[in-house]
Amino acid sequence: MYLPSLAQLALGSRLKSLSDHFYAAVDEVYRTCGAGVESRWFPVLRFLWENGETTVSDVAQAIGQTHSAVSQLADKLVDAGLVCRKKDAQDGRRSLLALTEKGRTDLSALGPIWVAVRRGIVKSLGEEGLEALLNALAATEAAVQERSVVDAMLAEHAIVTKAALEVVPYEPALKDHFYRLNAQWLQRHFRIEDVDREMLGDPERYVLAPGGAIFFARLAGEVIGTCALLQEAPRVYELSKMGVDETFRGMGAGRVLLAAAIAEFHRRGGKELFLESNSRLKTALRMYEQAGFVLQPSVRAGSHYERADVYMIYQPEQRQRAQAAAVRS
Repeated sequence: MYLPSLAQLALGSRLKSLSDHFYAAVDEVYRTCGAGVESRWFPVLRFLWENGETTVSDVAQAIGQTHSAVSQLADKLVDAGLVCRKKDAQDGRRSLLALTEKGRTDLSALGPIWVAVRRGIVKSLGEEGLEALLNALAATEAAVQERSVVDAMLAEHAIVTKAALEVVPYEPALKDHFYRLNAQWLQRHFRIEDVDREMLGDPERYVLAPGGAIFFARLAGEVIGTCALLQEAPRVYELSKMGVDETFRGMGAGRVLLAAAIAEFHRRGGKELFLESNSRLKTALRMYEQAGFVLQPSVRAGSHYERADVYMIYQPEQRQRAQAAAVRS
């Protein structure tokens, strides 16, 4: 499933999906058993059943919903004839919610259904599964009461936006990021070819062992980009597998990685550095050109990639001469 792969980012969506599932299941049971209530009404009705007439604010605080949400729900219950609004005898400025006679009558017939719901959930989830879920919910409720989720998110946002990009070399713990970041753009624009699958699945064998290098761009501990320097032959290298998380585009990760790869090429005393790409990747091609790569008149002979229709060689001096000539003209 897709949502689980998003982990924390989809927490609210996953909880809503589960919530909608249980609401729908209980509503179906209510309808089948002839009960004229809805599952979303349960918290308010049950609270009024157990505590008697009370204010919207008291109900909202007790069930953990906003005053507005409870007030809107109360309107529906009034329309259904289950709840009424009445003036507070001690404070005429506020109103109280109370069950009507119909509300009490209808709720008094729900005992068998509530037993069936409770037992059915146990059978469906299993006793251990249900206990784990209820414990997790209790812990989560306590945690969000102790510290605002919004405050925590904004504090982390401040940390991330103030952090500096860093480039780090390959280590086994980062292997999955090499696959993830490259698979993201390959699947979006092209497809993962067999040569990609081999290299991304085992970078230590296909990149590092033959004398290459892999770099990662990291921001506040988050790996947001990667690229590889492949050794084609002694002192001949290919810039390859450049991928940046699309949600971090515009932060300069691609340029930082490109600079790191070029610096490593020079450090090793390389004599030729080339890359293969595709003409559809306009932004990447501009970046390569600005870094000193020069477009060649034809594709590279013996190219490994079906998608490659661009061949560029790192020739910063030629690039500079061309720029100077353009300025003079």
